Amino acid sequence: MPPHVAQIGFLPAPADWTGAQVLERWPSLADIAEAAAAGGTRVSVVQAAARAERLSRHGVDYHFVDVRGARRRERGRRIAGLLAALGVDLLHVHGLGFPEEAAAVARCLPQLPMLLQDHADRPPRRWWRRWQWRHRYRAAAGAAFTAPELAWPFTSRRLLGAGTRLFAIPESSSRFRPGDRTRARAATGVYGDPAVLCVGHLQAGKDPLTALDGVALAARRLPGLQLWWAFGTAPLLAQVQARIARDPWLAGRVHLLGRVPHARIETLLQAADLFVSSSLGESCGYAALEAMACGTAPVLSDIPAFRALTGDGRVGQLWRRGDPPALADALVAAAVVRTPAAQVRAHFDATLSLDAVGRRWRQAYAQLLDRGRPA
Repeated sequence: MPPHVAQIGFLPAPADWTGAQVLERWPSLADIAEAAAAGGTRVSVVQAAARAERLSRHGVDYHFVDVRGARRRERGRRIAGLLAALGVDLLHVHGLGFPEEAAAVARCLPQLPMLLQDHADRPPRRWWRRWQWRHRYRAAAGAAFTAPELAWPFTSRRLLGAGTRLFAIPESSSRFRPGDRTRARAATGVYGDPAVLCVGHLQAGKDPLTALDGVALAARRLPGLQLWWAFGTAPLLAQVQARIARDPWLAGRVHLLGRVPHARIETLLQAADLFVSSSLGESCGYAALEAMACGTAPVLSDIPAFRALTGDGRVGQLWRRGDPPALADALVAAAVVRTPAAQVRAHFDATLSLDAVGRRWRQAYAQLLDRGRPA
């Protein structure tokens, strides 16, 4: 009989969302579960919410637990009660930022191995809170990060025990597909030679001004380059607009699209020749994942998550973060090479697809379950 794994979301869903809306608006919740279930693992998702509800989709059962009015420890106990009734074999907790809830579950179900998955979590700054985390996560059997280097903030502070096994598994995957570029350009109005797409907030961590500086330098060698930028939050919008307006190599070349529906992002990626990110740090990089799912060649800052996604640069180009000339060189190289969409998609299928990520989860589950069995 296959193992029964519970994937647990301690972050309460907004009070006015139904279960179906949670899966629609938090797509990675379903993607990670369905990836793990694709190869035969039985997966149940247990999600904190404002109403009790149950639904099934694509072989996964979703249980929404009413945690209204409950403090963190009580949330954990309520969820543990359901987990005990489900008869699960292993706990897969989304996020490292819920030590109190996780500890409450572990106290109620001490026989079950627990695996923690990073979702852009940060260790606490105060020493006494670090001690609390260290104490509460001492029972964790495993922890997963997109890249091994991303575990360092936790392991260097001994927030994870010496016996906690570390796994390198992409944070999620994407259901996007390649499409006809001519048709996608007609649908979106995107043009350029190359047409470069960026999907990222206009905020410091995404380093948009470095991206603009790099594009301005690249345009001197790629006069047909056009940059299309979809973004949500935009605290640096005024600075970005000013940078574009004062530079003749950017004015008329950079198209700020603002917030774009998620489904349209797929069409924009299908229309683009290249995808660029200047991010200073990512726990994974969903937009980069989506670009490769569409077969769009990535030009990414050289950070641990992007090295993991690209196989250390086997597809696309990596460039030194914060370095506009390095970005310009990478854009020119990518424009000259023009990696075929089929080659980018083949890399995605082999290492980042739902099937590929699901295999990694099943291997991690098996290792933790084997370690927990008596010799």
